[in-house]
Amino acid sequence: MSYLKFDKNQLVNLEYSLKREILRSNRAGSYSSSTIIECNTRKYHGLLVCPIEEIDGERHVMLSSLDLTVIQHNAEFNLGIHKYPGNVFHPAGHKYIRDFEVGKVVQQRYRVGGVIIAKESLLVFNEEQLIIKYTLEDCHSPTTLRFRPFLAFRNIHTLSKANMYVNTKVDYIANGIKARMYSGYPALHIQFSKKVDYVHAPDWYYQIEYPEEQARGYEYSEDLFVPGYFELPIEKGESIYISVSLKEVSPAGIAKKYNSEYKQRNPRDSYKNCLINAAQQFIVKKEKKTEILAGFPWFGTWGRDTFIALPGLTLAIDDVKTFKAVIDTMVDKMKDGLFPNLGDGHQAAFNSVDAPLWFFWSLQEYVKYGCSALEIWEKYSRPMKNVLETYLNGGPFNIKIHENGLVWAGEHGYALTWMDAVVYGKPVTPRIGYDVEICALAYNAIQFSLELARLARDTKFISRYKHLPALIEQSFVETFWDEEKGYLADYVDGDHKDWAMRPNQIIAAALDFSPINGDIKQKVVEAVRKELLTLYGLRTLSPNHPDYKPVYEGDQPTRDYAYHNGTVWPWLLQPFCTAYLKINKKAGLPLIKEILKNFEPVLTEYGIGTVGEIFDGDPPHQLRGAISQAWSVAALLYIHKLVEDFELK
Repeated sequence: MSYLKFDKNQLVNLEYSLKREILRSNRAGSYSSSTIIECNTRKYHGLLVCPIEEIDGERHVMLSSLDLTVIQHNAEFNLGIHKYPGNVFHPAGHKYIRDFEVGKVVQQRYRVGGVIIAKESLLVFNEEQLIIKYTLEDCHSPTTLRFRPFLAFRNIHTLSKANMYVNTKVDYIANGIKARMYSGYPALHIQFSKKVDYVHAPDWYYQIEYPEEQARGYEYSEDLFVPGYFELPIEKGESIYISVSLKEVSPAGIAKKYNSEYKQRNPRDSYKNCLINAAQQFIVKKEKKTEILAGFPWFGTWGRDTFIALPGLTLAIDDVKTFKAVIDTMVDKMKDGLFPNLGDGHQAAFNSVDAPLWFFWSLQEYVKYGCSALEIWEKYSRPMKNVLETYLNGGPFNIKIHENGLVWAGEHGYALTWMDAVVYGKPVTPRIGYDVEICALAYNAIQFSLELARLARDTKFISRYKHLPALIEQSFVETFWDEEKGYLADYVDGDHKDWAMRPNQIIAAALDFSPINGDIKQKVVEAVRKELLTLYGLRTLSPNHPDYKPVYEGDQPTRDYAYHNGTVWPWLLQPFCTAYLKINKKAGLPLIKEILKNFEPVLTEYGIGTVGEIFDGDPPHQLRGAISQAWSVAALLYIHKLVEDFELK
């Protein structure tokens, strides 16, 4: 029995099946995604979604869906499904699904009378190509398959509308067609492994709705273009293969390529293997760049997320090669001692005060993994020094280490920390001033750098920075700690100390070089455990605070107000579990194992085989946000490794 499997009773229940989504990505930056019954509920869903460099470099939905009709004795059975106005689902193809499972590839099985047809699909590892395999497992009379492609040719963040500019013509190629709806786009090639009849009948399908977009307060109705349909007979026991690609392929090689790719796939047959597979899906390799996508389906590359997620996504699964490639790619993007928060090239935004400091933490994890400290200093001391010099001398957004040794940062209208939601041009949690985790991360970065510099005998660096650790330790405690309250202030600006109970302080307790002593760490960990810890992560604000938002739902402004004011984030378990085990040693393992165990059912509840972005602050802690998030998956892999290491001690 497969680890990730759904039966007919679950699949025909739309309330159940429409909330469960599947996503597969590849190294080329493409993905394929829908619900487990292949009814698209988001504008981000599509069978083939690719980055289109010719237009904007962003991902575009090329093929939205490929509807199958089974024909016997002139009777047609439509296996597709779309949502239309009035809560109408048509055609109701989900009623024919017998089961859905995820093994090495995504597999579905349909039954129409005496016909049993199995479907498997995979994305080619490093190309913009999807291959779908249909096998007729059983039938009692001649069977014909008809395929109707629904084309979108639009950016993932927009919707397609019927228009007069669409190119309705297609070009005939070997066993298929190529279509190009609009100039500027590459052509989409749809080809079969055997001879197929194509009937050109261009038409628009109007008002296909995406309920998830509607719930999120966005436009949710789309028109999709169908150029025509394909028909071909299929014999009992026969398999046919369909290639959907941005390049023309040889039909004779489609089956061979599918089988070759299939053999390279890792089975998703356990909790750990699902996480490993999910981790690999965030890695994108283009030319000489290796990057981490922050999440699917709508996130791009984020500097902060990259460094926080990197050790869990790579070192925790012994993928050192990818770790090094990502670090080197990010170093190449540096500018004036900062890493881009998001974007690339001229579009890059450097509005992150913490991304450069998490860079040091990633290198620290690399040393703990086994890399030579001297090798790190030799290769990365220049970017490390650039960061620290920027903070010491002052950088953009008023980033500067003050005379007390603490990092001050902030500018009105900007949110520079990971709590970066902005509504109507104003940050929801601006945190201008001394931020507790930023000051702790800076201390850690300086201490780590000094440790390496001493090994390398870099006396010039040592003399410039050796006075800072003791100064920071004293200033940090004086600025953030309150013995009576028993926890750290979240940020301090002048005379204002923000005592909202937030999870940022746990980072100070988790770092290998921490500006707080063991007694304070213990009290911080306990305070966070008591007020912020849930089954699925840490709340971003205590439920006892008047600004606490228990549920993350509604339109974007409403959701953004809740994003860091109570919403639960799994990635914060990474520092929490680290700090908890530092304090409690092996006695802390039962709680950490329980946390890991809580997430196993999650793999079948939202993004299948992966972990999403966030949960509601209040029980039952409904899953929300992106269906697969890099630092969520990374945190669990990191914690798995923590537990393994502790048990070996």
